Amino acid sequence: MKHFMRPKAAVPVVLGTAVLLALTAAPAAAAIQGIEGTLTGTTRSFVLTAKADYVTSADGASLLIWGLTDGTRAQYPAPTLIVNQGETIEITLNNELAASTSLIFPGHDVAGAGDCTDTSGLPAPGPGDATGRITCEAPAAGSATYTFPAENAGTYLYHSGTNAALQSEMGLFGAIIVRPYGFDELNPTAYGHPKTGYDREYLFILSEMDSRIHDAVEFGDSLAGTEFLGDYFSNYWFMNGRTAPDTLSEPNVPWLPTQPYNTLPRMTPGETVLIRVVVAGRDAHPFHHHGNHALIVARDGRMLESAPGQGPDLGYQVFTTQAIPGETYDATFTWTGANMNWDIYGTPADGMPAHTCNGLATPSPGFDPVTHEYCPDHGKALPVHLPENLDLAFGGFWSGSPFMGAAGALPPGEGGLNPNSGYTFMWHSHTEKELTNNDIFPGGMLTMLIVEPPGTVIE
Repeated sequence: MKHFMRPKAAVPVVLGTAVLLALTAAPAAAAIQGIEGTLTGTTRSFVLTAKADYVTSADGASLLIWGLTDGTRAQYPAPTLIVNQGETIEITLNNELAASTSLIFPGHDVAGAGDCTDTSGLPAPGPGDATGRITCEAPAAGSATYTFPAENAGTYLYHSGTNAALQSEMGLFGAIIVRPYGFDELNPTAYGHPKTGYDREYLFILSEMDSRIHDAVEFGDSLAGTEFLGDYFSNYWFMNGRTAPDTLSEPNVPWLPTQPYNTLPRMTPGETVLIRVVVAGRDAHPFHHHGNHALIVARDGRMLESAPGQGPDLGYQVFTTQAIPGETYDATFTWTGANMNWDIYGTPADGMPAHTCNGLATPSPGFDPVTHEYCPDHGKALPVHLPENLDLAFGGFWSGSPFMGAAGALPPGEGGLNPNSGYTFMWHSHTEKELTNNDIFPGGMLTMLIVEPPGTVIE
């Protein structure tokens, strides 16, 4: 069963500040895009098919991939599998590729030689296996089945276990999200502890490509491209299978049929966002999230906890997630506008309507419970004078006003990507070449976080 949570396009209406401050907080949307398979008793089953297809990069390149699908078109990255802790997971891999392939599931105890079945005619691999296989293979036109218990909540990578350097490069990888025991969609947590709670979650699968390999496989045979693995040189970088500026598009857009996943995080002030990072390629990618530090609460599907019941007491704050190949990270992020030393909703001195801040009597830090304005900064005018429009260059996310929920005048054709007048922060790789598409800037691993006015509907 498909389980897609699709953020709606921002409503093309600018909210005035007086209306904005009367809104109540919108309910959170907990789920990310993925598939839930079929649940029979306590066994959750998935059927995935490996096949060839194409992805496009934002510079117009068309690149052959080997992907997985539970439908008709291959997907890059492979479908995200969403399961529950304590379930038994059964994955059947059908292979429509010309080469043998397989899957491995780091962090999980996959069934051994007696239970892992394939149609290759070979016994399941074991200690000292002379074939070099590390998992059951599905030969061309064959299949394999994998079974394992979802013992621990968390974020996990899965990928090809056959000639992995080539096949993972070609696109045979994806993520597994294991929900904790007692998962509550209205009060979600990543690991069952309240300190891992969140209002919204976003998955970022980071990968890269050396287009020479994909061209060689397309015009050669199933082993072509291996000659480039020794002098690998990536020239495309992806977040959830997309390169910027396609990362700013909605999910499931028709012009990206094999790249459906959302890569544009959105939130309202004071919410907690869970950032799930999966490094699926062979390169490290320093993932930099402007706007605030993030608290790393787990790595590789294990909460950073010193003892049971402590929660992520070993968590640590970063402004850049040092994302290492093969690893996964779970981090919590929030934005409040605290200590900016000016009122994010403006003041009469700024030409904005007067409003109240109802958190002055609450304990520190004193946030308004509805607008999440930081009350110690209430009524402080913007400390600078903005230049005239003729002296400015406008980005697509500029609303024409420095105040949340309020728009200003923009020249015809300018702006338009921020109709709710939120604040935007670039989230991107801190390796500069990874912000290009085959040397064309901007591109690659680059997206935006939009902090939108309280009450904005984000689904």
